[in-house]
Amino acid sequence: MSSRDAKITEAELENDLGPRRVYSTSPSSPSRMPAFASVLAVIAILYFGKEVLLPLAIAVLLTFALAPISSRLRKLGMPRIPAVIVTVVIAFLVLVLFGLVVAGHVAEVAQNLPAYQGNIIAKIRSLQESGTDSGIVRRLTSVVESVGRELSNADERPVAPGTASRLREPVLVEIFAPSRPIETLTSLIGPLLGPIASLGLIIVVVIFMLLEREELRDRFIRLVGYGDLHRTTEAIQEAGSRVARYLLMQLVVNCAYGVPLALGLWAVGIPNPALWGMLAIVLRFVPYIGPVIATVLPLFLAFAVDPGWSLVLWVGAIFLVLELTSNNVIEPWLYGSRTGLSPLAIIVAAIFWAWLWGPVGLVLSTPLTVCLAVLGRYVPQFEFLEVVFGSDPVLDPKERLYQRLLAGDPDEATDYAEEFLEEDYLEDYYGKVAIPALLLAEKDRRRGVLTPEQMEQVFGTAITLVSNLAEIAEEEEQEEEEEPKETEAAGRPSTPLKEGNGDESELPDGRGKTVFCVGGRGPLDDASAAMLAQILQVQGAEVVAARHSDIPNRRAMSLVPKQSNAIVVCFLNEDSARHATILVRRFKRIYPAIRVGAVLWVENQKERQPPALGEADFVATTLTSAAREALADAPPSLVTPARKIRTRRSSNKTGIAAARAEI
Repeated sequence: MSSRDAKITEAELENDLGPRRVYSTSPSSPSRMPAFASVLAVIAILYFGKEVLLPLAIAVLLTFALAPISSRLRKLGMPRIPAVIVTVVIAFLVLVLFGLVVAGHVAEVAQNLPAYQGNIIAKIRSLQESGTDSGIVRRLTSVVESVGRELSNADERPVAPGTASRLREPVLVEIFAPSRPIETLTSLIGPLLGPIASLGLIIVVVIFMLLEREELRDRFIRLVGYGDLHRTTEAIQEAGSRVARYLLMQLVVNCAYGVPLALGLWAVGIPNPALWGMLAIVLRFVPYIGPVIATVLPLFLAFAVDPGWSLVLWVGAIFLVLELTSNNVIEPWLYGSRTGLSPLAIIVAAIFWAWLWGPVGLVLSTPLTVCLAVLGRYVPQFEFLEVVFGSDPVLDPKERLYQRLLAGDPDEATDYAEEFLEEDYLEDYYGKVAIPALLLAEKDRRRGVLTPEQMEQVFGTAITLVSNLAEIAEEEEQEEEEEPKETEAAGRPSTPLKEGNGDESELPDGRGKTVFCVGGRGPLDDASAAMLAQILQVQGAEVVAARHSDIPNRRAMSLVPKQSNAIVVCFLNEDSARHATILVRRFKRIYPAIRVGAVLWVENQKERQPPALGEADFVATTLTSAAREALADAPPSLVTPARKIRTRRSSNKTGIAAARAEI
């Protein structure tokens, strides 16, 4: 096709279908592919460079752990180089001594295991004989043995005479050679060269990192965040403090677990109790899996040592008491051990680092993941790391509540509310969380993404939430009733709060007052009216709540109690001032002796002032101001009666035309 034909075809298409649309991505939403590719590249480097990077990672974490000790020695007056050397030497001597003690105990346990063989066989036989339903364990054992015999018989089947020579198995020949001292020494030392070299490399790297810690920090800032010194410095300080606090507090918690464990095992007679206490200290650095391994090993030894079952029960009781004490007393007391990671993130990180670097990666998983979470907090390109690994909520309370309302889950919404109400009052929760959540729903409705069915579901879930919080509302109402009694008992005069005087955060006393609350235009407005009604009930007022569908005509106006002090109409749509004016005028015409006002909800009152609504006695924008106005003692404003236009009836068409002209 020539270029001329292409132009003609394009012109014809444009005439038939109109101009073509050009689709483009928004420049404000950058692609995440570069960050994803960077993550894959880093994972590949970590996997293939394990031999070099693993000792460096251990050295960096040890540097974080030993830096506070070195700094403390320097503050005591010791020069930098001696302080670093003393810190490193003491730390590695402790580690080496720890390893030697553990190795000696392990060798002793291995030598004593054959002596426990008789107890193990006797207990297995007792389990086989004591199985329910005529020995289930015995039957399972016999089935396994029969399968094994069948497999062995299949291997020993006779073969044809002609093929015997071809199927004859080769004879194993072992060659004995005189041992050479140099080769023997090499075979013994060879496997130890790798760990010894890695240990020496770690020691050297830790010493130089501690000596040049400030210089390394400056170089890192120059390479990574020279354009934003404040953010980079905060990231480095937070990563260092989190890792150091985690390692120190975890060591304290593990020692508080391992030492009593060793003493308890020694008291009940378990061999080598120091070994199991020391292993518990080390294994509990491995999240979730380590404590299980530290528990299984002593239980198995108790199973092998004691001919009976009492020792197993005693060891189980010791672990149960220590776990309850550690989880409910020691760890909450040492609250600084919190890493800022979610429990699921810790498990996933343990699996990932174990796959990447083996058992050592399993031990290092939590500190390394802490560093990744800090990186995600301060580097925008890796923000997803903070979202995935962090323990802080990624949604605001109002967004979490709106999500639960939209999902129709009042139980979880109630749980969130009860957590909030442990420290704050119901007025704060509705004003800071619930009403803003309804404003989010109203925003979605105006965008056209919230269907009428979803609005009814949000309304139903919100009403269920309000009813679930009724017990808390009653408790707060009792507190409000007890405060004046305590004031009178103390001899102080109990005077009601007047508007303009006193504390602006306190609401007036609502006892003896009746308020009618109603939604303005939709189910979301009805939900906000129900929340306002519950706050007024907490203040002691009698409240009648109605839906917007209850007031379409005059007959439904009878829902308003005759003795009402105020009528409040609630609107979540900030552009509903005209409709609010109509409803307020209608209520004022029917009930001129009652204060009538409207609430046009806004999340932040400072950003927008409430509009004037003609005959309204008050206009509020927040929960506190609406409750204060509804319970105020101000008289209602006077309303001029509406003028009625009367026409004189005439029998002729001229009179009718004249009357229409007058109208």
